[in-house]
Amino acid sequence: MTRPKGSRQTQESLAILFLTFVQIMHIVDAMLIMPLGPQFMRIWAITPTQFGLMVSAYTSCAAISALSCALFINRYGRRSSLIFLYVGFTVSLIFCLMAHDYTSLLFARGLAGLFGGVINAVVFAIVADLIPETRRGTALGKVGIAFPISSVAGVPIGLFLANQYDWHAPYLILLFLSIIGGTFIFTCIPSLGEHVKKAREEKIFKQSLLILREKNHRRALMLIGILFLGGFSVIPFISPYMVANVGLSETDLPLIYLFGGLATLFTSRYIGKLSDRYGKSKMFTIIAMISVIPVIALTNLPEAPVWVAITTSTFFMIFVSGRFIPAMAIVSSASSSEVRGSFMSFNTAAQQISMSIASLTSSSIIGFTSDGALTNYGLVGLLSATCALIGVVVANTVNKTN
Repeated sequence: MTRPKGSRQTQESLAILFLTFVQIMHIVDAMLIMPLGPQFMRIWAITPTQFGLMVSAYTSCAAISALSCALFINRYGRRSSLIFLYVGFTVSLIFCLMAHDYTSLLFARGLAGLFGGVINAVVFAIVADLIPETRRGTALGKVGIAFPISSVAGVPIGLFLANQYDWHAPYLILLFLSIIGGTFIFTCIPSLGEHVKKAREEKIFKQSLLILREKNHRRALMLIGILFLGGFSVIPFISPYMVANVGLSETDLPLIYLFGGLATLFTSRYIGKLSDRYGKSKMFTIIAMISVIPVIALTNLPEAPVWVAITTSTFFMIFVSGRFIPAMAIVSSASSSEVRGSFMSFNTAAQQISMSIASLTSSSIIGFTSDGALTNYGLVGLLSATCALIGVVVANTVNKTN
C-alpha cells in the first residue's frame, strides 16, 4: 500500500528535525573544545602544539572509527547504526565530565571522536536515502543549520557557563540534552534497511574496494578532504588568535560565535535552495571563491576593536560553512543507495583525517612570541585559501549518480 504523500512528508520533516538535533549535539561537543582553548592553555599551561594534539585526538579517533564503519555499516539499518553511535557519544560525554587534567581530557576527546565523529556520516546517509535528489539540497540546508544553531546558542551558552562556573559545566548540559533527545530516535527515524540485503551478499572488503576503485567516489572524497584540510587549519586557532593577537578578552569570544551563527542561520537554508535551483557545482564554485577573502582577512587581522573582529569572523563563518552545503550535496549524490552508508563513512574518514592533519600541521606552523602572541597564522590562511581554490577544480569533476 502506497503511503499518502502528506504522511511521507510529515515523516520526512520529523526525521530532518531530529537529525538536526543530533547534529547540534555532536557539533557543539566538537566545537566547544576550540573556543575553550585559551582557558585550557591558561589553566594547564599547555602549548599550541599540545592544544593541537587535543583537537586531533578527536579527529584521529573519528577517522579510525569511520574507516571501520565503512566496512560494516551497510550491513545494518540506518537507525540501528545511529542508535549505537549515539549511545557511545553519550557515554563519551560522561568521560569528559570526569576529566580532571590534560591527559584525561585527551582520552575523553578521543572517545568522543570514536562515536560522535562518525554520527555525521549516518545522518547524511539517512538524508540521502530518505529525501529524493531533487529536494536533497534543501534538506541538507535544513540539517546544515545545525552549525549556525550550535554557534548561536550552543557555543556561546557553553562558553558563558565555562566562564561563570567551570569548563565541565557545558558538558553536563550536553549530557542531559543528549539523554532526553535520544528517546526520540525510534519515533522519528525509519529503519531504512533496504540496502542491507544486498550489502550482506557482498564480501566486506570486496565492497570497500569497489567503492574506492570508483573514480567518481575518489574525486568526491578528495573534494571533501581538501575542504576540511583548508577549513580546519584555521578554525581551531580562531579563539586563541582573537585573544592573543586581536586583543579580545575571553568573555568576548561568545560574541564571535553568536553573530557568526546568527548570520549563517539565515544563509544556510538560502544556499541550499540556491544549490537546488542553479546547480550544486555552480553554487559551490561561487561560494568557495568568495570564501578566500574572509579567510585571508581573518588570519591576518591585527589588533582591532571588537566590532571589526566580529564582522570579519562572521563573514568567515558565512562563506566557509556555506561552501560545505553544496559540497555535501555533490558528495552525497556521487554514490548509489546500496553503498551510500559505507561511502559516507569513507567520506567521514576523509573529513576526520584531513581535520587531524590540518590541526597538527597548523599547530606546528603557529608559534608564540615572547609576549604570548601567535605567529605565522597568516601562513596558515594562505594554505586554507589554496585548498579552497583546488576544491573548486575538483568539485567540477564529480558526477551525479542519482
